[in-house]
Amino acid sequence: MKRFFQPVARNGAPAKKQAIQESNGLEDGQVNEPSKFLSWNANSFLLRLKNDRAEFLALLEKFDPDVIAIQEVRLPAAGKKSEVKDQGNIKDDTSSAREEKTFLMRQFSVSPLAQYQVWWSLAESKYAGTALLVKHKCKPISVKYCLDSSAPRDKHEPEGRIILAEFRTFRLLVTYAPNNGWREEEVSFQRRRKWDKALHSFVTQEHEKPLIWCGDLNVSHEDIDVSHPDFFRNAKQKDYTPPNTEDIGQPGFTLAERQRFSAILKDGHLVDSYRWLHKTQDFDSGFTWAGNAVGKYRGKRMRIDYFLISEQLVGRLLRSDIQGRGIEHIGYCGSDHCPITLELSASTGSSPQPDVSVKTTEDLTRANGEGKVQEEDSP
Repeated sequence: MKRFFQPVARNGAPAKKQAIQESNGLEDGQVNEPSKFLSWNANSFLLRLKNDRAEFLALLEKFDPDVIAIQEVRLPAAGKKSEVKDQGNIKDDTSSAREEKTFLMRQFSVSPLAQYQVWWSLAESKYAGTALLVKHKCKPISVKYCLDSSAPRDKHEPEGRIILAEFRTFRLLVTYAPNNGWREEEVSFQRRRKWDKALHSFVTQEHEKPLIWCGDLNVSHEDIDVSHPDFFRNAKQKDYTPPNTEDIGQPGFTLAERQRFSAILKDGHLVDSYRWLHKTQDFDSGFTWAGNAVGKYRGKRMRIDYFLISEQLVGRLLRSDIQGRGIEHIGYCGSDHCPITLELSASTGSSPQPDVSVKTTEDLTRANGEGKVQEEDSP
């Protein structure tokens, strides 16, 4: 049985295997720049690998991403209740936690996951959290866990919602945005406003390298990004009505969130890669989150998962696709979100012109005059 229990490095990869793989191409300087990316809100990475492993690994074999960004991993950080948690490592101080961690590490000891080194950014409990998986041959220059450039490299955002990696020609930001919620409360509207303000500040800073930003951003930018705009625009929680009209509606589709998202894109000189390439609505395959199979959310879908890229990367944009379709969650690999993928070329080129026929949020605001646009943290 010894061969099944390999030593595990602090970043989560089998220690011996990792050392061998890193020496085969990293020490001699042959580090490749990633060009294929996959992002996915797994809605518990552990459960997906237990219950939906075959479907997920089949997708990895088919697309062969250099980088995998996972949101909502729902793995608790290491450390006892009375201790400061180690958010870069998985909890293993109880028998059940050790069993879960051992299972997870076994998955990373065999192909195709054995090709990747993993960085965790975890919350204290089975909540939120993100992970970054990068092929050993594409090792990043650095990895951080918050937006503060002056912060120590091991300082994590409290709920593990941020991973920031630097590569040779670009920076990669992985985020799991908090759900806006339904009420004017500290854990709902106020929390999301602070989050959006922090991200706006980050993307508008001067940086030497362009940005790729991916993850569950928990916002649908335009009407084209939801299946039933009027339903989401007028959604309410029981009898509560927010005091500000721009906060009325489905979390992720309120006018306030959409306007802030527009400002982040504009001021950060960012491009929505999927919408750049897919100008019209694809009612079958154009959404990344699907509601429950029963109840009022049946058939209701939103596009809230993104690959945003700096304008200077548009010339390298080859593909940006949504891997799931339909209300039956085909291609969702067991989650309520489906994986999304991005592929860039190795060199720059001329960029196609955007389709100006797609209405912006500002257009909608002028036309409508008002905003009519669930946790854990879905959609």
